[in-house]
Amino acid sequence: MSDRRNSARKADRIDSVTAEVIRGAMETVAFEMATHVSLTATTPILNQSNERNATILDERGRLAALSVGIPQFMLSSTLPVRFALEFFADEGFSAGDVFVANDPYHGGGHLPDYNVFAPVLVGDEVVLIASIQCHHADTGGGMPGGYNAEAIDIWAEGVRFPALKVYDRGVERRDVMYMLRINNRTPTFIGDIRAQVGAAQLGAKRLGEIIERYGIDAVRAAVDHSIDYAARRFREEVSRWPDGSYEADVYVDHDPAGNLDIHVHCAVTVDGERLKVDFTGSDMRQNLQAYSSFGNTRGYVVAQLASMMDPAIPKNEGFFDSIELVVPKGCCLNPEDGKTVAAGTHHPGVEVGEAICLALAKVIPERACPQIYKLGMPTVVIGDHPETGQMFVDHSVDTLSAYCGAVYGQDGWGSMPASFGNLVRAPAEISESIFPTLHECCDYEMDSGGAGQWRGCPGSRYVKRVTAPAAIQTYMVGIRYPMPGIAGGQNGSPNQLTVNYGGDTPTRVERMANFVPHAAGEGVEYLYGGGGGWGDALKREPEAVKDDVLDELVSIEAAERDYGVVFSGSVEALDLQVDVGATTRLRKSRRVEPSA
Repeated sequence: MSDRRNSARKADRIDSVTAEVIRGAMETVAFEMATHVSLTATTPILNQSNERNATILDERGRLAALSVGIPQFMLSSTLPVRFALEFFADEGFSAGDVFVANDPYHGGGHLPDYNVFAPVLVGDEVVLIASIQCHHADTGGGMPGGYNAEAIDIWAEGVRFPALKVYDRGVERRDVMYMLRINNRTPTFIGDIRAQVGAAQLGAKRLGEIIERYGIDAVRAAVDHSIDYAARRFREEVSRWPDGSYEADVYVDHDPAGNLDIHVHCAVTVDGERLKVDFTGSDMRQNLQAYSSFGNTRGYVVAQLASMMDPAIPKNEGFFDSIELVVPKGCCLNPEDGKTVAAGTHHPGVEVGEAICLALAKVIPERACPQIYKLGMPTVVIGDHPETGQMFVDHSVDTLSAYCGAVYGQDGWGSMPASFGNLVRAPAEISESIFPTLHECCDYEMDSGGAGQWRGCPGSRYVKRVTAPAAIQTYMVGIRYPMPGIAGGQNGSPNQLTVNYGGDTPTRVERMANFVPHAAGEGVEYLYGGGGGWGDALKREPEAVKDDVLDELVSIEAAERDYGVVFSGSVEALDLQVDVGATTRLRKSRRVEPSA
């Protein structure tokens, strides 16, 4: 009997209410696991920014439930578990086992993302698996910080762990833990790994309690029910879309080595209730230094599609299985084994979502908003802390605003795009208490949000100085290809980063900063790009443009240039008013009348 028929048979054994109660309980366990890491981890990227996510899988490694978190993590954590199930098939999983995996070529995203998971057994039978994935500050390898953007291959990026047993039947393997610790530069790493181990063990315990309460058959039936329901709802949504094949081409400015215009081509085909996403035609160059692993690409595909569908559809294996995904081996989105992926997990990874969005914007524009960012990679600050003498690695997971595109009916919102999930940018006070840094400025940048009927959220101007000698590394994109507008909306503003800001030799970064030395008092000025607009800017309500001017998000000059809105009075005199007649005439003169 096929898996699908077997799944449907099991799902029939449980009523919908009980199945949803069990699914909700598993999601609560996932949330508790993620919260455990935030409360016990020792590095700000985890205990402040929440760059972690928990998932629950069944005995076959199918995604069953997840916590609110970063979509990229939620959706790229299944393949490493499946590899471990295959690798340890002969000996099997045992109660009390805990595993670590971080290898991009065994299902992961990039090396800094460590996946820790623990099975839940009843007798000798695996029923569920609790998994927690986190981004760490270092991976070993050729450079500190986990982002060796100049690495010639994956081995130069850091240490690979396809599937490593760190607890064997409840007993810590001291040799393995020690190996993990000495292959990482940061003194806080082992504390973070232990926080993940604790979260996985907690998740296994809580899931065991759910199984004890409802029974194995009911829990398995609930998983099947949820997966079947997600697949059915997915197909129903797709069946409402017009049939056809819709294509888009997007580009990354360059990779860290300077190779220009990394190309992502996407064709989305709708055929009744079937959906095919095909990246044939994407960049096949073999000399790039930015590739997205298949697991990473797969995660971004699901994340973007999920954002364009009913949010009530569970994000589980039923969602994954409903997509026919074609990613040619050897392209920039599914590289040959051994290629570098540290930078590529961001770019061209996020361009996967951009391409899907732009393709489907031709048929469902009201649901189109690229759930992406144009960050390049984090601005990593590395040095020795003057108070402790120990190395610190600041990934700059602190407050900024950028990349939030508008969507039909809604201006770009908040501070961060939905693709970051519940990622929290730590306030300046927290970062300054941990790292030798001083946050001087973080504010919206005027005229940076893309104009449209609904305006993209502005980007921000961010200034941070170091108070002790340090080096800064980052890889820049979004300069020539900023956040795109949708349905006639304008693009957001480009990124702009200046290093050695405040010193004698400030320098604009055009491609990457490769551990640029900074003296105490020097820092970075980063103009983060804004989100793209949605729709024709000449259709934006003039009073909304006036509010933007008063809020210092749009200048008077840009209001007339981009929106065709003319004012009388002034902001300074507090008598600014829309000149209705002049605005009507200006907008009419700019509109292109349709040809007969």
